[in-house]
Amino acid sequence: MTQLSRREMLRDVGRGMFVAGLGAALTSDLGLGRLMADDASDRITFGDLDPLVEFVRTTPPEKFLAAAVKKLSDGTDLKKLTAAAALANARAFGGEDYVGFHTLMALVPAYHMAAEETDTKLRPLAVLKVLFRNASRFKEADAADKQTLKHVEPLKGGTPSGADLRDAVRKGDATAAERAFASMCKADPAAAINPLMEMVDDATEVHRVVLVSRSWDLLDFVGQANTHTMLRQSVRYCLKSEAYPNQVSRFKDVREVLPKMLDQHKLLGKKFGTKTLDDTALLKLTDAIFNGSPADAAGAVAAALAEGFSPNAVGEALALAANQLVLRDEGRPKEWAQANKPIGSCHGDSVGVHGCDSINAWRNIARVGDSRTTASSLVLGAYQVAWDRSARPEFTKWEPYPRGEHSEKVKEVPTEKLLTELETAIKANDQGRAAALTARLGAGTKADPKPVFALLRKYAVSEDGALHAEKFYRTTSEEFATARATTRWRYLTALARVTASAYGAPAPGVADAQKLLVG
Repeated sequence: MTQLSRREMLRDVGRGMFVAGLGAALTSDLGLGRLMADDASDRITFGDLDPLVEFVRTTPPEKFLAAAVKKLSDGTDLKKLTAAAALANARAFGGEDYVGFHTLMALVPAYHMAAEETDTKLRPLAVLKVLFRNASRFKEADAADKQTLKHVEPLKGGTPSGADLRDAVRKGDATAAERAFASMCKADPAAAINPLMEMVDDATEVHRVVLVSRSWDLLDFVGQANTHTMLRQSVRYCLKSEAYPNQVSRFKDVREVLPKMLDQHKLLGKKFGTKTLDDTALLKLTDAIFNGSPADAAGAVAAALAEGFSPNAVGEALALAANQLVLRDEGRPKEWAQANKPIGSCHGDSVGVHGCDSINAWRNIARVGDSRTTASSLVLGAYQVAWDRSARPEFTKWEPYPRGEHSEKVKEVPTEKLLTELETAIKANDQGRAAALTARLGAGTKADPKPVFALLRKYAVSEDGALHAEKFYRTTSEEFATARATTRWRYLTALARVTASAYGAPAPGVADAQKLLVG
């Protein structure tokens, strides 16, 4: 089989070309033919949410916004509409479509953004943006009747282990993997994330981990009864990744490093400590993660957990290390530039945005998982940050934003004009000035972040963001909320830079949705 690059693999997943690319023989060997065959009797259903799911599934994008606004005005709950979109998306795409799973991962972030909106008329706007993207993807991919996720029978007998699931995926045995995970969800839906992560832990890749985290978040919307539907998307995503030989080769080392770290530092079954890191120790661990090799970064985090530092303290260092990937980035080089991601941009699928979203996901999974999941998630998070940084060795030489020249140019701006100037910088795509102004707005431990978040949220909604605006806004919000006062404005500074980078590509459907909402 011809080996494909990571970008080619994601392209093929995104365009639904995976099965065709494998050929009939390998498709049959993997058992994907049976799983993907259309059979109405295998359609999974969602109880009371079925009518809304059908509404999402069948309403074309050119009619969707008006119909959705009418449903909301007639009393349909925004959270319930979000849940229906998640279930329709999961059943159709099953974690196998690039735009599809990015849309699914944006739903919860968009809902939280809506909750922050102070204008009651515009409150649904962030969600409607993502729902329109969902409807558009159904049409583009001819997926309104697609059923990637269908009914699957659990295994008979005892419940398989996480290792059984992982091994089935490594072998490319789709039927065994699907049935094993169905059994796990039947036995204990609330704990299914733990054996699932033994499979996910085989690689450190942004979509692989963020899909788990945001699917788990969606359980608060769709209910625990739909745990299997939401999380099995990850099984199918990993099955597809495993079929690409260069992906397996790329992650060979991490499959050796993780068990070594867990064993060497005796982290399996460990009761984690509660020690905190002072500012000096926090930055020291952050530097060890950011500057070390992937294996050394993983080792530094494993050692910190073994020494009794709390998972939250260690996670704080991880988040700061990932934040450096945004602040230091020189921007997209010429060979990576695209129409909506020009040279010098840092939004969309940049190494920094991907890195921050990944660490946020690893941290969130660590908070809800068992002891093994907590340890493995943090260790792998460190490995991933160092891996992402080493992909462009210049990161260690680049100075973080705002750089000296950026700060120099804004030092005379009157305090009362900083926010207005920030908006002007965003509209000028001036990343350095936006970062410097935000850093000034955050000077001092009592600075008010609310007006800055409100401004940046406005453009996270209005601009396309190359599929990543909602997720990165939510990542920033979550990390800011748990960070200490001395470091938390680094996250808003990074968001301001990314917002300035993304400005100028209005999101499809947003202007129309806004007109419908305002009336």
